[in-house]
Amino acid sequence: MMKFKSTLIFSFFILLIFNQCGEISKTKTLKLAHGLDISHSVHLAMVKMGEDLEKISGNKIRLEIYPNQKLGTERECIELLQIGSLDMTKVSVGVLENFAPKMKVFGLPFLFRDRQHSFNVLDGPVGQELLDEGIDYWIKGLGYYDAGSRSFYTKSKPIDSPSDLKGMKIRVMESPTAIEMIKSFGGSPTPISWGELYTSLQQGVVDGAENNPPSFYLSRHYEVCKYYSIDEHTVLPDVLIIGTQTWNRFSKEEQAWIQEAVNNSVVHQRKLWKIAEQEALDEVIKAGVTVSYPDKTKFRESVKSIYDKAKEDKEMAGLVLRIQETK
Repeated sequence: MMKFKSTLIFSFFILLIFNQCGEISKTKTLKLAHGLDISHSVHLAMVKMGEDLEKISGNKIRLEIYPNQKLGTERECIELLQIGSLDMTKVSVGVLENFAPKMKVFGLPFLFRDRQHSFNVLDGPVGQELLDEGIDYWIKGLGYYDAGSRSFYTKSKPIDSPSDLKGMKIRVMESPTAIEMIKSFGGSPTPISWGELYTSLQQGVVDGAENNPPSFYLSRHYEVCKYYSIDEHTVLPDVLIIGTQTWNRFSKEEQAWIQEAVNNSVVHQRKLWKIAEQEALDEVIKAGVTVSYPDKTKFRESVKSIYDKAKEDKEMAGLVLRIQETK
């Protein structure tokens, strides 16, 4: 009788383990990598996305996040995503334009009237249309995170006008549009990965860079660059992308769950960003950085040639017009 009971108990535990394994096997895991610090608003928004996704899907889909370039640079993550070795990543639209050509429209300097105008474009027909621009390259866009506007920070002097950039080596992303912009200002564009930039500034490989306040602060670049000139030359959103190989493995219902979690995280991140932007400016000023707000008129005049070139492309000219007409 005792032997029978022991066998029954053992069988019960085996059945329980198999049931649990069955439950685990039903859970699909999405691997998401990015290059930002865990205190960044984008990472915090991704954490919320993971929490929401588990709730919305009834624990059928979970998110694993790999921050701080653990799986590579933005470009490397895109390439991993294309071959199906990574499911999702966050990249700047400036890097994405190498894979989704129409995205380069966002790299045009002084494209948006103000922050709200940029949101109206990104959340409207133009922005949604461009999220699917990379499908032929096995990339699908899911949403835009706020990355504020980019401005110059330098080691030796403030940038009060484009002429101040003459002869200066300025780090840029691997973006043809960004390279062209720095050239139009008279500077020497130097593509360097984000992870190598601090050392490059220290060693004098470049004289400065351009980015938004939180990135300037969280990267600790303010320890090397003591001048931050807020000209807000470009508004380059971050884009959350998923590989089409991954996306197509999910049912329509599961895709809707993922998209809902993404949309929630976008709203959350934009709120966090606004707070982080002001905190970053306050902190770099405390650290001894001189923050200035140069007149944008001369900067705008310097990039007219970029718009003239863009207008030669009918498709690009049409996108610019649609953006300008968005209220």
